[in-house]
This record gives sequence, C-alpha cells and structure tokens, in this order.
Amino acid sequence: MKLVPLGDRVVLKQLVAEETTKSGIVLPGQNKEKPQQAEVIAVGPGGVVDGKEIKMEVNVGDKVIYSKYAGTEVKVDEDEYIIVKQNDILAVIE
Repeated sequence: MKLVPLGDRVVLKQLVAEETTKSGIVLPGQNKEKPQQAEVIAVGPGGVVDGKEIKMEVNVGDKVIYSKYAGTEVKVDEDEYIIVKQNDILAVIE
C-alpha cells in the first residue's frame, strides 16, 4: 500500500531515537523521548487550501524537524508514519 497525501499534507517517517547520549549514558526504553526529526516520504500537491495558495517547500528525502504534538500517526504494512500539514514542519535539516 502507498500513502499519497492530499493538499498541503506531508508523510513523514520518524528517525530512530538514539540509545545513548553524547556523553555515553545508555537510555532505558521508557525514558527515551520520541525524536522530532523525520524523513519526508511523500508530499501533497499543494495548490489552493482553505482559500490560500500553498506552495510545497519540502521534497521527498528531506530530513525535517516537526512540531512535537503535530500530525496523525498511521501504521501501514508494519511501518509507522506521521501525516502532518506543511506548516507543522519547523525546519529542514541540511
């Protein structure tokens, strides 16, 4: 199955959380916070959304930082994705 976002929506795949801190401390499973970094898997067409012209500014393959409580989590064929609006993406990591 393939996810095709509509309007100004973007499909993200969350990047794997690091198991150790920079100083080498191993984090137990329940204390890890989900990272807010993800890879763009699919991008909607943009266009006119709610009466405003929306130009999509992210591309498939971009690594991004998104808002902490944004989006809807979905599971497709054992893979987990997050679908967010483009304005919930805070930055592109270069």
